[in-house]
Amino acid sequence: MGFAATVTLGLAGLFALAWVIRAGGRAVLTGQSRSLVNDMPLTAAFGLLVILIYAIVAIAAPVLAPFPEREIVGSQFQAWNAEHPLGTDRIGRDMLSRLIYGARNTVGIAFATTALAFVVGSILGLWAALTGGWLDQLLSRFVDALMAIPALIFSLLLLTIFGTSVLSLILVIAAVDATRVFRLARSVAQGIVVMDYIEAAKLRGEGAWFLIRREILPNAMAPLVAEFGLRFCFVFLSISSLSFLGLGIKPPTADWGSMVRDNATLITFGDVTPLLPAGCIALLTVAVNFVVDWQLHRASGLKEG
Repeated sequence: MGFAATVTLGLAGLFALAWVIRAGGRAVLTGQSRSLVNDMPLTAAFGLLVILIYAIVAIAAPVLAPFPEREIVGSQFQAWNAEHPLGTDRIGRDMLSRLIYGARNTVGIAFATTALAFVVGSILGLWAALTGGWLDQLLSRFVDALMAIPALIFSLLLLTIFGTSVLSLILVIAAVDATRVFRLARSVAQGIVVMDYIEAAKLRGEGAWFLIRREILPNAMAPLVAEFGLRFCFVFLSISSLSFLGLGIKPPTADWGSMVRDNATLITFGDVTPLLPAGCIALLTVAVNFVVDWQLHRASGLKEG
């Protein structure tokens, strides 16, 4: 069976499993949970299933991987065989093991980076919208100046200055993406801070932190959650791109972007092994977008016709 046919059958199997799980949920669950499952399209169920599989693989990587992440277990570029189902890389490390560990490293770092960007960007954006005045103008103009610089070029510049450690990678990309989160949070909050219940809370003497935490954030949560999924995709792709360029996660740590670069020469010989980490990146990106689309549809209040 060819590679394309195998991939097609695998995706079809995942869609079938997602349909079975969704149907089972409708039969077993009751109340609000059942209503949520009923409103879930098959694409969203597929996306949630893929995300769950990636999370399990990332957490259980040491158990699932047949070999350690950094151990040389064979000669370079061995073909697929029983001992190494996906062959070995350019220095003889097991590709399947590094693909599994790559889920922990690439996805874990991307999630941590996105979470940090959202904490910083959301708090500053909501605070700027609530406070207004010179503080809002100062933060907004500073963010505008940073956003005027292409994100990838700015990230490359900062990583060249501060180094390419995992901590530097997280902080640099989080700082770049926090500007996008700031703009969205501020825009959403500006429509909330003029509402009567905000004025009533101010008259009660509530402080800024109380207003952000109890009044503004709950009403801004839907677009922020959807943006978190989209921003995760951008961060995930940015980290993979930087690793492909040699400025992301450093070897010998397994990372899907660097795995594509290190094994790209195999494509010349008709070997699809370099496409596997690229496929893992693409599959997770599509899955997250399916879930984000569903959440945006739910937040809009529209119903399927």
